[in-house]
Amino acid sequence: MTSPTQRTLKYLRAEGYTVAVVEKFNTYAKVRQDLFGILDILAMKPGLPWLLGIQTTTTANLAHREKKIRESPHFDLWRNTGNKIMVHGWAKRGPRKKRKVWTLTAKDIC
Repeated sequence: MTSPTQRTLKYLRAEGYTVAVVEKFNTYAKVRQDLFGILDILAMKPGLPWLLGIQTTTTANLAHREKKIRESPHFDLWRNTGNKIMVHGWAKRGPRKKRKVWTLTAKDIC
């Protein structure tokens, strides 16, 4: 099964971004740790003067991730330096009795 992070990486590369995963697995605590507690992926694109930080999840968890980002002590600094943050939510969607496809819901946070 493909993770939301892998889906977002594929999507961003197709859009011309250079991307890096900045979420790490802490083997001692056995937890995933996001960059600054809020970012899974960093992306940059020629012609854009800012970095794009992305939190990936399922569509059902978009509101929870947005709240986590906005409450972070690093959010204001990230925003005030001119960078952007998005939350990418992935879910299988499609008409009833038809094949479902993975669909991205992207929310611009700043």
